[in-house]
Amino acid sequence: MASKPGLTTRQQQLEWIIILDRAVRMHLNVIVLQVRPCCDAIYDSKIEPWSEYLTGQMGRAPQPYYDPLAFAIEEAHKRGLELHAWFNPYRAHVRASKSPISRNHVSVTHPSLVRTYGKYLWLDPTVPATRDYSLSVIMDVVRRYDIDGVHFDDYFYPYPEKSGDVEVEFPDDASWARYQKTGGKMSRNDWRREM
Repeated sequence: MASKPGLTTRQQQLEWIIILDRAVRMHLNVIVLQVRPCCDAIYDSKIEPWSEYLTGQMGRAPQPYYDPLAFAIEEAHKRGLELHAWFNPYRAHVRASKSPISRNHVSVTHPSLVRTYGKYLWLDPTVPATRDYSLSVIMDVVRRYDIDGVHFDDYFYPYPEKSGDVEVEFPDDASWARYQKTGGKMSRNDWRREM
C-alpha cells in the first residue's frame, strides 16, 4: 500500500493514486492488493492489528485516520478497475519485523494456533480452529468491503526449513498424532496436503 512504512496518510494516498493512474495508462483492469501480509491488516479490522507496513508500528492506525482498503477500492472503481484482496491465510509474523507484536495479534490472542518455524510464525493449517480463524478474517473483508475478488498466497505449508543438512519438520506433531490415532493411513505429507 505504501512504498515504505511511516508515510503520512496523504503520502500513502498519493502513492496509491499514482499506481492506479499508471494501471489505467497500461490498460490493466485488475489491481491485487495484499490486505493481510502476516495476520495483520491493511484495513480497519476488529479481528487483527493494523499492519506495521503502513505506519511502522503494528497495531497503529494511519494518522490522520483513513481506511487504506476502502480508499483503494473507491479510487480503483472510479477508474474502472477491479480491486482484489490478497490474503496470506497462514503466515503469522516475520521475525525481521521492526515493531513489537501488538496485544491483538493472533500469536497473543490465540497462541495455540501459532507455531514457530524458521524465521516466521505460522498458523498451523492442521488445526480446524486455524482454518475457522482465517476464514473469519477473509469473510469480514468480503462482507464489509466492495472487493471484486479474493486471492490467497502461502495457502500451503511453509517451504521446508533446514538445520544444517537436516530438514526440520513443521511442528504439527500433536495434530499428526491425533490423525494417526484415528487410524489414518495417509503419509504425513499427503495428510498435510489434505488439510
